[in-house]
Parts: sequence; C-alpha cells; structure tokens
Amino acid sequence: MFNYEWKIENGYPGNGTKANNLKVFSTFACGGGSSMGYKLAGFTVIGANDIDPQMEKVYKANHNPNIYLRCPIGDLISMELPKELYNLDILDGSPPCSTFSVAGLREKSWKKNKKFKEGQAKQVLSDLFFDWIKLVDKLQPKIAIAENVKGMIMGNAKAYTQTIVKKLEDIGYDVQLFLLNSGNMGVPQKRERVFFICRRRNLNFNKLKLSFNEKSIILSEVIKKVKIPIGKVLSPAYSKWWFAMGEKSGSFGKTHPKGSFFNTVKCNPFKVINTIIATTGAKLTHWNYPNELSNEVLGLCGSYPTDYKYLDLDPKYLIGMSVPPVMVAQIAHQIYVQWFKLG
Repeated sequence: MFNYEWKIENGYPGNGTKANNLKVFSTFACGGGSSMGYKLAGFTVIGANDIDPQMEKVYKANHNPNIYLRCPIGDLISMELPKELYNLDILDGSPPCSTFSVAGLREKSWKKNKKFKEGQAKQVLSDLFFDWIKLVDKLQPKIAIAENVKGMIMGNAKAYTQTIVKKLEDIGYDVQLFLLNSGNMGVPQKRERVFFICRRRNLNFNKLKLSFNEKSIILSEVIKKVKIPIGKVLSPAYSKWWFAMGEKSGSFGKTHPKGSFFNTVKCNPFKVINTIIATTGAKLTHWNYPNELSNEVLGLCGSYPTDYKYLDLDPKYLIGMSVPPVMVAQIAHQIYVQWFKLG
C-alpha cells in the first residue's frame, strides 16, 4: 500500500492517505523510523524523546518536532511534561533491543549496566522496557505500541515478555503480540520484529487483526532504482571469505571453519535481502563484487526516504537501528481503520 521509494519533500501522508488528526509521541525515537511511518499513514507526530544528542540533531533536521525531550526515559516519569502528552492517541516506543537480540549476548547482558552507542550512556537495557511501561501508566494514551526484536519471544526472554505483558495489563491495557516480517509488508528487507500493541481497556476496542501478504521485493528490483549500487570495498579479512563463498550466497559462516562472520552475507539478487544490522561487523555484500551494498541501496531496503538528511551519522547504522517506516505505516493504517475510523 505504501511505496518504499519516497521523499520527505513530497509531504505527508503517503500514497493518497488522508490526515486523520490523531496524535503520536515517540520515545526511543532514534532517527524517526517509526515517526515517518505514522506520518505516512496520516497521523500527527507531535514530538519525540531520545537520549542521544546525535539522534536529536538528525531527528530535528528531518522532522522539526514541536516537542523534543532529550533525556533518559526514566526522567520522563518524574519530570513535569507538556500537557499535550496527556491526551495522546498513541505512545510509541522501541526500547534498545540488543540485550534480547538473537545475534547478541542475550542472557549475559541482562540486568547489567551497559554502555551502548545510542548516547554513550550506561543503562540497564533490560529495564528500559519497564521504564516505558511506567510512562504509559503516567500518560494513559489510548494506544501504546512498542517494537522489539524477535528474540523477545525466544528462550529465556519469554519470561521477560510475560512480565511486560502482565505489567501492562495491571495498568489497564489489553495487550496483543504480533511477530511481523517487513518483507511481507512492502519493504524490500526481511526484518522480523515483535510489536506489543496495547489498547486501553476502558475504550472497549475489539482485538486488532493484522495480516500482511504483499509481493516480495527482491534486491535486483531495488538495484535498478539507484545510481550507485556498490559501496565500500571489503577489508582483506572480509574479502578473503567473500571469495571463499564462490557462487554461493548467504552467510559467510557457511564457509568459515569456525562459523565466524555469520552476520555478513553475500546477497542473492533474486531474493529479499536479510536484515540490515547496525553494527559495523555485519555487512550485506554485493554478489559480483567484494564490496558492501551502497548506502543508496540500504536506504531503499530500509524504506527510508531518498532525501533523508543523515548529517554526520553512518546511514547503515541509522537504518539498522530503525524500524522501517513503511512497516510502521502499514500497522498504523490498520489501527486507524479498525479502531479510530470506526470508533
């Protein structure tokens, strides 16, 4: 429904969607992946929060928000907030998810005070979700939506997820969990994410129904749309294993004797690309050349606008940190149609 190739300069909403006057505030906003999604779907994003001064700069450059609160989310719980935040239709948030990532340290990182790149601050990452719930309790939005990695519903992380759901229920919200793949939602990237979609119980909304089956967009289709498909040359350490892959596509771990470089992938032009990962060690490489895919390609595969101002941030890092805007737009549109338009 929403086109993954788009420009901010063309304005919001996207694809003929009409503005609906529903208000959203975004926490853990990063570069505004979810904010752009809501705006594409016709919502008004009145402001955002993040801890990182670099993210504040890039968010303001692309969104010009009325309200921006740069601080840890815990501060929002105790501080006096603008009155507009107490009348929200949606409170959005994507707590940093590396501690739950399938590719990360998972249990070894839980409950530890950890320094992470978003703001260079030490926080207990596994507790940030619970801080977000306290903010939901304080603001009592009609809808609260949190996005996180697939690892949240795997292994021992299930206990965290069950606790999160229980705490949301205790403050008056009915919670639905959806595991969605952006590759089925009009985004040329396979990115599985868990969405906690919480409706305030006293509003008596029916259960949300989400089912997406859009045509897959393979890498070769994206390549046709860019001027520069080839990015950085791989270092000798990576190019060695790129050549070792030969005609095969997929993870370099297939060839490496110890399974190393498993997050680096030799892409297949006839398939949807794998998840764009923010870390520098994870690379999506061209199939014919020992190079990474270009930032132009990654931007389209992340459904980021082609005129997005990255400023001094690495586009791959920002796109890898973000939920794809079109993915959020698809969900937001269904929320509007099923709950607000008929409400």
